[in-house]
Amino acid sequence: MQVIRFLKHIFSGPWRVRLAFSKRSLQAIEAAIADSEASHLGEIRFVVESALEIGELLQGVTPRQRALEVFSQCRIWDTEHNTGVLIYLLFADRDVEIVADRGIHARVGEAVWARICEQMEAQLRAGRFELGVIEGIAHITAQLQQHFPALNKENPNEIADAPLVL
Repeated sequence: MQVIRFLKHIFSGPWRVRLAFSKRSLQAIEAAIADSEASHLGEIRFVVESALEIGELLQGVTPRQRALEVFSQCRIWDTEHNTGVLIYLLFADRDVEIVADRGIHARVGEAVWARICEQMEAQLRAGRFELGVIEGIAHITAQLQQHFPALNKENPNEIADAPLVL
């Protein structure tokens, strides 16, 4: 385990997330997700976690491993068209992971998701948290519109649009 990573997680409590993402900021992200989902058959969920628990750090849990766990816990995979997309931010690491369900992932591929993550992480490093997330949502929206457009089909909201802060 890296000492610097351990210290970042120990000192990155939920209060740091509240500083970076105000109530207004979380509402703006929720609105961006709702607007996005009106144009395609996908579902987007943004989850930000302040830090990993000590046990997870000692086990060497990576942001990707934790994102996969959150994807399952939040049931992002449970959509009619298998088009759920999780944007997971591990705040202490400033690491963004996108986990997409098999319906959309098969059409988009890992390289596109990785590029979106890199763009979001660049904004986060610059301290532009809300902008980074909203731009990420816009890039994901473009993929979902291309591969799963709404086209006047019934489009229920299957996953909550509100950001989840863990």
